[in-house]
Amino acid sequence: MPTYKLTYFDLRGLGETARWLFKIAKVDFEDNRLSMKFGTPGDFSTLIAPEFTAMKEAGELDASMNKVPMLEVDGKKIGQSKAIERFLAREFGFMGADSVEAAQIDQLCETVIDFKNAYQKVKGIQDAMEKEAAMKKWFEEDLPAHVALAEKSVPPGPGPFLVGSKVSLADLVWYAFLAAPKGFFDNAEGAKASMDKCPRIKASTEAVAQIPELQEWLKTRPETPM
Repeated sequence: MPTYKLTYFDLRGLGETARWLFKIAKVDFEDNRLSMKFGTPGDFSTLIAPEFTAMKEAGELDASMNKVPMLEVDGKKIGQSKAIERFLAREFGFMGADSVEAAQIDQLCETVIDFKNAYQKVKGIQDAMEKEAAMKKWFEEDLPAHVALAEKSVPPGPGPFLVGSKVSLADLVWYAFLAAPKGFFDNAEGAKASMDKCPRIKASTEAVAQIPELQEWLKTRPETPM
């Protein structure tokens, strides 16, 4: 069995789905969390992270282009959060039964990225009144429409999981997006409501929520601000 070391900030953020993959697969790994604090809360330009800075200066993050998360597999380094997620999913059997299922899983994961990008445009609106109206429209109209469109793209299958007969990376990504505790959206109820008319996606998130190893991790993981 290879040895795994995942280096990321002491946050959920871009490292959490990889941690879920380890936990669900029951594979040991070193969860190397770099301490950090903000000069101004939430403003990454004011980030103070001495261990991260030291790693950069020592060239330890060259392979990941001075970014985290970074995964080490028997000392070999891999950067980019999505590359890490796909690698672990393949290694642990969460990328489908064949290459077609793997592509379908990949497609559903990429769809979530598209929707997140659309949401970031709404979050980026500067005018307060315009932003408030856009946020209301996002959760009442736009997000349900996006999820309904994604529902139509889910391949036929036995359920409850999105692709094939077992949990995959796609299920975890959609759960993190719409249903996980302290997930992607601050408006958790609005996110969950977007699935009301999407039985396949809703069933998938409900099935993921019942995975014992994930339940245990969500109860015991370190408390972090994001």
